[in-house]
This record gives sequence, C-alpha cells and structure tokens, in this order.
Amino acid sequence: MTNAVQAYSYAGPSTLDGSGLGLSTSGGRALSGPAAHPRFFSGLITQAAPAAAAMLGLSEVAMTRYHQPRPGWTRDPVVTCDGARLRLESFSACGGVYARLDLDALDGEVLDRGTTNVDINGPLREALARVGGRDPLHLGVGPDEMAVTTLDGAVIEKKVPLPDRWLRGFAEVQVLAAGFDLRAELAGPHAVRFLRGLPRKAGASLWLAPTGRDLRPVGQGARGAVCLSGVGRLKTLHPLLRFAKTLRVYGPPAPRPEEASAWELELPGMRYTLVLSPEAWRGFSGEGAVLDDLATDEAGADADVLGMLLNYEPAVELGLLAERSGLALPRVRAALTQLGTSGRVGYDLHEAAHFHRELPYDRDRVAELNPRLSAARRLVEAGAVRLSPGQARVTTDGGIREVGLADGSCTCPWWWDHRGSRGPCKHVLAARIAARQTVEVSL
Repeated sequence: MTNAVQAYSYAGPSTLDGSGLGLSTSGGRALSGPAAHPRFFSGLITQAAPAAAAMLGLSEVAMTRYHQPRPGWTRDPVVTCDGARLRLESFSACGGVYARLDLDALDGEVLDRGTTNVDINGPLREALARVGGRDPLHLGVGPDEMAVTTLDGAVIEKKVPLPDRWLRGFAEVQVLAAGFDLRAELAGPHAVRFLRGLPRKAGASLWLAPTGRDLRPVGQGARGAVCLSGVGRLKTLHPLLRFAKTLRVYGPPAPRPEEASAWELELPGMRYTLVLSPEAWRGFSGEGAVLDDLATDEAGADADVLGMLLNYEPAVELGLLAERSGLALPRVRAALTQLGTSGRVGYDLHEAAHFHRELPYDRDRVAELNPRLSAARRLVEAGAVRLSPGQARVTTDGGIREVGLADGSCTCPWWWDHRGSRGPCKHVLAARIAARQTVEVSL
C-alpha cells in the first residue's frame, strides 16, 4: 500500500535563544483553519521525568516488531492538541500494539488545536533519556515539527508520512476500545509487583482476573478475566513503574478464546495506555471490527454531518452529537466509525469518550483500505445475493455460500477459520447490505 504524504516547507530555522524557544512550522490545518505556519503549544511540561520516560516508551513501541522481530524502518507518533492536553499516539511496527500518552501536566500557551505527526529519532531519544527529576522540559508543537528543550539544548523533529496500515489500525482500535469494560484497578505498589512478576518469556499468554488487590492467573475465558496475549508487549510499562500511581486493565465484556485488552498506567499528570491485539502475531489493521458500521448506506452522509460538529474537544459526547445532528445514537456510532476510518476520531478508555483528531488521509481511499467491504458491494451489484427469511445464499466463484443473517455465520473458509473473531466475511457483509436495501425499497 502507498503512504499518505504531505508536502512541507519552513519559513526559517527554529532557534533557541537563552530560555526562549522559537519553532518554525509549515502549513497545515487546525481549528483556526488552513494556515501557512500555525503552532499548537509552547510551554513547560511540569512533570518532566515521567513525560520523558513515557515519550521514550511511545517511541520504543513504534520501533518494535513484537512478532518475528527484525530490523527495519518505523513510523512515528501522531500528536493532537485539544486545548486541554496533548495526546501522542503510535503503533508498533507489526501493527499489533497501540500506544498513547495523554499529557495533562502542561503549563504554557495553547496557540491552536490540531494534529500533526512527528519524527522521533535518535538525537531526540538521547535528549529525553537525559531528563532527570528536576530538569526543566520545554515543549513546542507545530503541525510539522516537535522540539524538546533540555539543559543540553534543543532537538527539532520533522514530519514524516503515515502508512495506510496505521490508518486502518487507528479505526479498529477505537471501535474495539469503545466496547471495553474496566476489569481491574491496581494501586501503584500492587501494579509494580504484578508487572515485575510476569513471566519472562515474551510470547507467553495469560488469562487474569482481579483477586483482592491483585491480578492473578485463571483459566482461559474465566468469568471477569482479561486476556494478556504476549506478555513481552507490556515491556514499555516497566521503565514507568517508578512513577506509577494506578494500573487499570480493560477488556471486552464477553470473554472469547482470544481477545484484545488495554493497559492504562496512571502517572503524575498523565496516562500511558497500551492496547494489545488478540494475539501477538495479529495486527489491528485486519480485525474487521469497523466493517458492519461502514456497510450502512447512511454512514458516509452522517459522517459528513458529524464531521462539521467536531472541534478538537477533549471528549466527544455522543448524546450531544445526537442532539446537535438530529441522528439516533446507533447512527452516531456508525458515523464515528466512518470518521475513524479517516483517522478523525479516537477513543479514551479512562474518560469513556471519543476524541477528535485529524490525520492527513483522503477519505476517498477508505474503500481501498477495506477490501472485504469493497468485495461485498461488488457481490451485491452483481446480483449474487438471494435472500430468504433469516438467511441468504451468496453465489461466488468458489461456490454458493449459506449465510445466517442473525448470527453472521457463513459456510465459507474465512468464517470457519475465524468464527466472527475478525469481523464479518464478505458474504455476510453482502447479505446484510442486500437485506437493508430490500427493507428500504419496501418502505
């Protein structure tokens, strides 16, 4: 797949004069609209040491291929300023780990709200590693660069393109996370003991359930348990344990043979969250959680309406969006999924709310990023779907597939391999699209 690339240029170099940091930025889009050289934030991170350690963790995730590790190029974090905090997000090189730092410990001036992606390379990581508990940390973020000033000077980082796989991952994670429940909450000392006591084998997987103040191993799929697939994928939490206040663990309400999970570490003035795919070898981009919502005919038009109502709020309230747009809540959720496919919304588990961001992707490419949905629509257009009460027969080159509309079952190899754990197959999607069209015609 190709990458979405944004051209950029600078009016002049960034400068550091004593305690004053001047950052040069290039054109972009923010809340104020298109601007030649906007800036989002300039000021002080009041909790320097944990923030620096968390940024290093975010960078480590972006550099790591947890499944079949091997060297290679990586992509770098996305930064969003919503007026209340900075959110830094990244994916692992294998696409199976999503990381986010929600940074509230800020004292400075919010100049605008918006989103940019930044390159965190070797020099910046070295600068962050030297930040101590009392070192000042000045941060300036614009749409095309980020600079961190330590006692040793300033390092400027420039914008890089984002891969399409990240866009699909961003969409899948926000849909999965929106369905998670809080499973356990461990106070700092208990969190430290739990994380340090995990098996050393990185590929080990556990089912865990809260017992008193701790998390303890239980049988697979036990009631109230959460799946930790690939314990080595939590390793970026370890350097943060000296700052840990609370560890919260989230998972889907109904346990399955394998499932995604989220691990949120509360730090002074910030939160560091990891979302893990159901299995260490699986990337989020192929989970298929978004497909049912995208298959609705009205989702695209509804997304256009909701998109005009988003203003980089720290939390997007579904009820308020429904009231302002005149849409029912199910259509609001489907439209948010549609917006998620173009990187325009994420989900904050701690606040149980979506948040607004903007990524540099063309919405017209959404269909290309979801080949199952494109294939389903082609089957409908070709007249390959025959409906009967509660069922459908879909004719394909590989034979006739029997689809159960209520449970989303199918006789195709995809369904037998995954049983719905990676979203619906193209035949189920085609049947549901055809069924909706039939209802609309009858109305």
